[in-house]
Amino acid sequence: MGYKVAVVGATGNVGREMLTTLADRKFPADEVIALASENSTGKEVSYGEDEVLKVHDLAKFDFNGVDIVLSSPGAKVSAVHSPRAAAAGAIVIDNTSHFRMDPDVPLVVPEVNPEAMIGYRKKGIIANPNCSTIQMVVALKPLHDRFTIRRVVVSTYQSVSGAGKEGMDELFSQTRAIFVNDPVQKSTFTKQIAFNVIPHIDQFMDDGYTKEEWKMNVETKKILDPRIKVTATCVRVPVFIGHSEAINIECEEPITAEEARQILRKAPGVQVIDQRDNEGYITPVDVAGDDPVFISRIREDYTVDNGLSFWCVSDNLRKGAALNAVQIAELLVKDYLPE
Repeated sequence: MGYKVAVVGATGNVGREMLTTLADRKFPADEVIALASENSTGKEVSYGEDEVLKVHDLAKFDFNGVDIVLSSPGAKVSAVHSPRAAAAGAIVIDNTSHFRMDPDVPLVVPEVNPEAMIGYRKKGIIANPNCSTIQMVVALKPLHDRFTIRRVVVSTYQSVSGAGKEGMDELFSQTRAIFVNDPVQKSTFTKQIAFNVIPHIDQFMDDGYTKEEWKMNVETKKILDPRIKVTATCVRVPVFIGHSEAINIECEEPITAEEARQILRKAPGVQVIDQRDNEGYITPVDVAGDDPVFISRIREDYTVDNGLSFWCVSDNLRKGAALNAVQIAELLVKDYLPE
């Protein structure tokens, strides 16, 4: 049986990647519908190598008969249209921040907490976590199962594609302007991003953390374990695709680098590239277009009891967004939807 699937926000970075991922993984869809704002109506987007879809107006679209919605239009738009789609009988997999901390909406990473999927029946919505959270919890899950993680200290190095097409365009235009000695214009980011790093992603909160840092904290607790303490520093870097994270953990049980390495090598969705030599580690350039969460630089932290540090890299548009959403849809088809 094939399903009727709608992709909301189909003209954005994540929406286009969702369409690509659905086609690449041969998702059992009889019909795929591309939805976006009125301004994008009539535009064309690719679905697989050979098929082109016309974009329809989200505001006017009737979701009756749609089985699954993959939604990534922005939180305010999603707040209106995801419940509308769910009320029409569709199951919505929402990639925005709007529903993530709703207690009646499961927040799911299939390799980490697939059992939470059953909660979708309350509102018909499943939330996709933040991109930086997804790759981190995929890496933490097998270590937490074995050693029980108490505390996580993470610093992120997040690519400009996390800010959408506008972020990628701004890095390109600023880089070009610097080389040809033109004025550097900024609009998406608070400071120049070309040849710079910006320790500011999303809004500042009253306690001095940013919303992105808060997301990593509360989402990790909801997905993995509410007892884990997380402190994050999130930084935008001049990279087009691929988020990197320097992660330090403190565990209840003694942990060694070699045992951690062996556990991670067997973990679903993880690939370990960890040679203590030149080029024996992964960088964002290496992972663009790839599905796994890559782990490198695994080493013991001698400054704390039962401490470990490692380097974690993933394509934020794939596992950090589109792939995770499609994997959730695959679980729905496998375990929850009628054949």
